[in-house]
Parts: sequence; C-alpha cells; structure tokens
Amino acid sequence: MTNYRFILIAALSAFAIYLTESASAQTCRVTAGVSSDGSRSYKEVYEYDYAEEKPTFPGGDTQLVSFINKTRRYPASAYQRGVEGRVTCSFVVNADGSISNITVLKGVEPSLNQEAIRIFSKMPDWEPGRINGQPVPVRVVWPVPFRK
Repeated sequence: MTNYRFILIAALSAFAIYLTESASAQTCRVTAGVSSDGSRSYKEVYEYDYAEEKPTFPGGDTQLVSFINKTRRYPASAYQRGVEGRVTCSFVVNADGSISNITVLKGVEPSLNQEAIRIFSKMPDWEPGRINGQPVPVRVVWPVPFRK
C-alpha cells in the first residue's frame, strides 16, 4: 500500500508542477516604463496563443498587411544600399484596443527598425483579445518585410 501512496503523491506532484508551469506560460511581462529612481516597471499581458479570442486588426489579417504596405516608407538610404529583410516586432493590444509597448524583436538595420516601429505606432485600434469574455491585454508578434 505504501508504494501506491508514493506513486499517487508523485503523480499528483508532477501534475501540480505541470499546471503551475503551463499557467505561467500564458502571460509575459513587458516593460511599462522607468520610474524617476531608474527602476523599471512591468505589466503582465497575455501571449497571443493563449487568448481565447485573439485580438484582430479592423478587417482582419488581410487588411493588416494592406495597412502595412500602404503605410511603409522604405528609408531612402537603406533602399539605395540594397538593404532588405524582415523586421519582427512585438506590441501589446491593450484591453481598449489601443497599441502600446512596440519593440523590435529581430531587426535588420536601424532605419528599417525605426520604420517598422513607426508603422505599428500609426495603427488604428484593434478589437481586443478576450479571456472568459473579458477584454485583456495581449502581446502580438508581427513582421514587416522590406524588399526592393
């Protein structure tokens, strides 16, 4: 009987660890700012894949790509030098649909990185993500291609 009790306790412990790890994986911290004393503050947001209802750009992904293509201005010096690539950014779609915390995750070169940030900062409000029917802040990752 002691062996069964040990196995049951081990199995329940493993399950509890699994639940704890998977629950913490659904959120991440993003920098919310720096205080006057130099310490950073963070806010907790949901990862895109964990939102029950994903945030959506007005009109969907097709309209998002169209918006990026219409808004993008290829920096002249990068274009003349033949610099190409994809700038991958993350940003937060807040519970009110506004965009914040735009960050370059994988850049190409400074002028293209800044242009990608500018594009995302010009976006209209999104339909926010939801969990249990409630709007929540969700982190989205999206690339901006630059090709000649």
